Amino acid sequence: MVEWILSDAPVDYAEAVAWMEARAAAIRDGAAEEAVWLLEHPPLYTAGTSARREDLRDPDRFPVHDTRRGGQYTYHGPGQRVAYVMLDVAARGRDVRAFVRGMESWTIAALAEFGLRGEVRPGRVGVWIARPDKAPLPDGTPREDKIAAIGVRLKRWVSFHGLSINVEPDLSHFDGIVPCGITGHGVTSLVDLGLPVTLDDVDAALRRTFDAAFPAPRRRTEAPAESRRN
Repeated sequence: MVEWILSDAPVDYAEAVAWMEARAAAIRDGAAEEAVWLLEHPPLYTAGTSARREDLRDPDRFPVHDTRRGGQYTYHGPGQRVAYVMLDVAARGRDVRAFVRGMESWTIAALAEFGLRGEVRPGRVGVWIARPDKAPLPDGTPREDKIAAIGVRLKRWVSFHGLSINVEPDLSHFDGIVPCGITGHGVTSLVDLGLPVTLDDVDAALRRTFDAAFPAPRRRTEAPAESRRN
C-alpha cells in the first residue's frame, strides 16, 4: 500500500524537493514504500523545464525556484493543496503517458467529488473548468479557468513532484506569472467557484479516488496507512 503523509505547516520548497529525491531513491532501492505527500508551501513560484523568462511578470514578488519537473511557471502558496506523488512507475507498467493520464484522471475524479467537471485540453497542461458565466475570449473561444496544475519528474522510473489543486489560495498571486505559459484563460479555485471546501475535504477526496487511477502493483506489500511530517 502507498504511505500517505500529511504536513500541517507550510513546507519550504527546497526542503520538500530534497525529501522527495531521498524518498524516491529509497523506493528505487526497495528500502521504502511508495508515498503521497500532502502539504502546502509558503508563497513562491516554480519554473519547470519549459519555463520562458518573459512569463515571469513580477520576479521580485515571491521567491522563484528552478525545478527539473516538466512544465512552465507555477504558483504555490497557502490555500492550495499540493500532492507530491512518489510511485514506482516501473512496477506500474513503465508507461509514462499512462502515468500522466493517471494523474489527470485522479485530479478530475477528486474534483468530481464536489460536483465539478474538470477537463484536460490538448496543448494545455493541467485541469480546467468551463466558465460559461464569463465572456468568451476576443476570438470567440469559450472561457475556461485552470483549477489544478500537474508537473512530474521521473528518475530511474520513480516519480516525484505531482499536482496542486486550488482550494482557497489568493488568486491575485498568480498575476506575477503567466501560469503554465497560457494567456487569455484565467485561474480559479474551489472556493472561488462558490464551494465551501477545505483542505481536509480535498485530502479525503484524493484518498477516495487514488486507487482507481493508480491500482496497486502486485509486488507491493502493506505499509502504514498515514503519517504526519512537520
